[in-house]
Amino acid sequence: MKLPILLCLTFISFAAGAQKNDERLTAILQPMLQSFHGVAGIYVHHLGKDRTVAINADTVFPTASMIKMVIQVGIFNKLAAGELQYHQNLLYRDSLLYKGEDILGSFRDSEQIALDKVVMLMLTMSDNTASLWLQSLAGGGAVINQWLAGQGFEHLRVNSRTKGREANREAYGWGQTSPREMARLMEMIYRGEVINKTASERMYRNLTRNYWDAQGILQVPPNVRTASKNGAVDESRSEVIMVNAPRGDYVYCMITKNNKDQGWNHDNEAWQLLRKVGFAIWQYYEPASAWKPDPALGQY
Repeated sequence: MKLPILLCLTFISFAAGAQKNDERLTAILQPMLQSFHGVAGIYVHHLGKDRTVAINADTVFPTASMIKMVIQVGIFNKLAAGELQYHQNLLYRDSLLYKGEDILGSFRDSEQIALDKVVMLMLTMSDNTASLWLQSLAGGGAVINQWLAGQGFEHLRVNSRTKGREANREAYGWGQTSPREMARLMEMIYRGEVINKTASERMYRNLTRNYWDAQGILQVPPNVRTASKNGAVDESRSEVIMVNAPRGDYVYCMITKNNKDQGWNHDNEAWQLLRKVGFAIWQYYEPASAWKPDPALGQY
């Protein structure tokens, strides 16, 4: 099947940019990833310089909750088609409950909540009950995956509750991706290339309100805007972050898997690596910045 010319050019342009390797930043980050007790991969792209770092960037990893950024795209496709309204009221039912510490799961049966607030709960709080409900409203994993394939994504897919992807779910969980492709989706949203400029802007603003900000986001100054989605399960920790930095925007996605340290304390090895890498990237791109992360990081 032939891809539309515009889509091909977009994908080729992204791939061409990926060939401009930043050897200095690669030399800084590679030892950090190699020392990790598990498998770690990262893709970094400085939009202004069009320079990249790619270490295990095309290896397939679990997305964990990063897949919720993809589910948001599925919802906005339905909005663009007129099948949903962003501020419409939805009826919550107890059958939607996914057990865990979810805000939406504390609702009583038959309570109403607006669609935009469910999206907020999915992205800001990473609410699983909200996310699975939205995945269904988006048409399910198969519909979302069809859009991803049409945009040239090879690895990024929804697995959970998606017919025919049971083996993938067993291997990777809710979703799967490469670091390069997850970073590419964030960049597309930022550039206004997903659905349309208006939808992309709303999606990007939604991604700037992450409650779970204790890793890479805390490695940049608090007055610098970031958009992000992270994921965490026992054996995998991950983040995709766009940083609107003073000297130029950059995006990166870092993911781990097969983690030896599967603990949930602040000093988990993968979380330490995410923080260390995040600050190293900031320092590299913003060498004149005198800002340093709070030494009491994690106290609040």
